[in-house]
Amino acid sequence: MKFLTATDRYIARLIAVPLIGTLVISAMLLVLDKMLRLFDFVAAEGGPVSVVWRMLANMLPEYLSLGIPIGLMLGILLAFRKLALSSELDVFRAVGLSYGRLLRVPYMYAIALALVNLAIVGFVQPYARYAYEGLRFELRSGALGASIKVGEFTNLGKKMTMRIEQSRDAGRNLQGIFVRANGKDGQTLAVTAAQGTFLATDDPDTIIFRLHNGVLVHDDPKYKTPRILSFSSHDLPIDLPQIENFRGRGDADRELTIPELVRVGKAPESSPALRAEVRANFHFRLVEVAMMLLLPLAALAFAIPPKRSTSALGVFLSIVFIVTYHKINEYGEAVGALGRINPIFALWVPFCAVAALILWMYHVVAHRPGGQPIGALEYAFAKIGGRVAKFFRFGRKPAQAA
Repeated sequence: MKFLTATDRYIARLIAVPLIGTLVISAMLLVLDKMLRLFDFVAAEGGPVSVVWRMLANMLPEYLSLGIPIGLMLGILLAFRKLALSSELDVFRAVGLSYGRLLRVPYMYAIALALVNLAIVGFVQPYARYAYEGLRFELRSGALGASIKVGEFTNLGKKMTMRIEQSRDAGRNLQGIFVRANGKDGQTLAVTAAQGTFLATDDPDTIIFRLHNGVLVHDDPKYKTPRILSFSSHDLPIDLPQIENFRGRGDADRELTIPELVRVGKAPESSPALRAEVRANFHFRLVEVAMMLLLPLAALAFAIPPKRSTSALGVFLSIVFIVTYHKINEYGEAVGALGRINPIFALWVPFCAVAALILWMYHVVAHRPGGQPIGALEYAFAKIGGRVAKFFRFGRKPAQAA
């Protein structure tokens, strides 16, 4: 006897298309939303545009960890909804295939994706999150080569201010230059020049700003009047600001892998606040993965509409269900991290309650003839829909016969 029959392969194909489509669409929506904010952030910090793609790549594991459960839920739901609307599900039931047997392939998807998600949230996402925070730090510190904005005053360190009127040839030809530098003992240096360009030196902490056709004003409290010098070419050394090193990985609980969370949570030198944070995050990751093993049952319960009905209320409710549960977990993690309640109770009690609800919904669908766990909501939804349609038809003149 084959492990996967033709029916199993058929259900697998029905699930695969909406699962992959939902996963890609959800990831793209999250990426696009983040992309706009990253472009604004990188532009404000004056960094290169290429860093946006690196930051988005490091955010992708987090988006996949959110998109995989949604894709699994909708993939199974839409597949069984299609079977129910085409009466194929009734045929399968009539030939002796129980819902438990039909869920064999969905559970293969669920177990495989749960393992993938565990690898992502447990090991890949912490490193990606650290790399993302490292890029943010480098942008703010100038380590990624912050650009000088044309037409604006730019601070180079604490003692120098620069303004450029025009930039040509990808920044190699700068025009309309103003530089003001503050020295020791109240000394100031102000320079204007028609043209200029930056040149590298042997010292990585210093660059040369070569200026052409300008005026230099040097003032000192010892001088009765400032000294003014006109020049055709002048080299102005600029000391680059010192860039501190980025912190080590693990200063935040989201940057720790699951084994590291366990080790930090049990370490005697860990403070009570840190221990509460890592324990809450540890249980949050596990409970999110554990819920994926119940999604096939929930998807089946939401997928089957009442007889002679094509209502899509179950699709809407499934999305609300999974998003709401995720937000409950986030709240439980936040409360557990504050130490107000044990993370086990804050996260696993809601999981048990939701699991009991899902099992009851599946029991109604699978073991009660004509059972419909969301039947009352379907009835109320149909009544509201009928009244709305009647309201829009109100006052409309009936069509007259010719």
